Amino acid sequence: MKAFEPYAARTHEMMRDVLHDAGAPGPAIHYYMIRGGKDKRNITVMEPGVVGREYIKTYGHYHVGALEETYWFVHGEGVVLMQKRVDEQKPEMLEAFRAIRVKAGDSVRMPAGFAHLMVNIGKTWLVMVDDSPVDGVDDSASRPGHADYEPVKQMHGFAYYVVEQGGAPALIRNTRYIDVGSVDLGGMPALE
Repeated sequence: MKAFEPYAARTHEMMRDVLHDAGAPGPAIHYYMIRGGKDKRNITVMEPGVVGREYIKTYGHYHVGALEETYWFVHGEGVVLMQKRVDEQKPEMLEAFRAIRVKAGDSVRMPAGFAHLMVNIGKTWLVMVDDSPVDGVDDSASRPGHADYEPVKQMHGFAYYVVEQGGAPALIRNTRYIDVGSVDLGGMPALE
């Protein structure tokens, strides 16, 4: 029986699958996770900076089942990316894509069916707390059982990458997606 692993870090090597420029150098660790299970909240601490032009982000995942969760941002500033597939068998076809700018004091509810990732666009750590139900023998902080990372890996990231353009965030479309459905870029510019 495997014990619950409450601590994990996402290394640069682990993140290469979902980066805009997989060959660009980056920090050894992109972010750290502390998972508390059902009786505690979970904490994620993200490093500031960029990999090539892309801001440091979390890997991103879809939830297994009809799970919702809330993220509370306690330090820094970032962007939440959310996307919903038309069909689970077609990861390249989206129903909707949203980008939401956040700062300390904000919270964002992740509806069932939406994949999500966080992006640190600030000069310091982005720290967030969430109520994800990581718990149990088959779970761990690095690959929780309620999260499906494969569609994100297959598409090499989300429908848009958040990049630095003139000192501010902008979005570049991931052309592996055939259709992104309704799009809300949160007021950020889209680059070609």
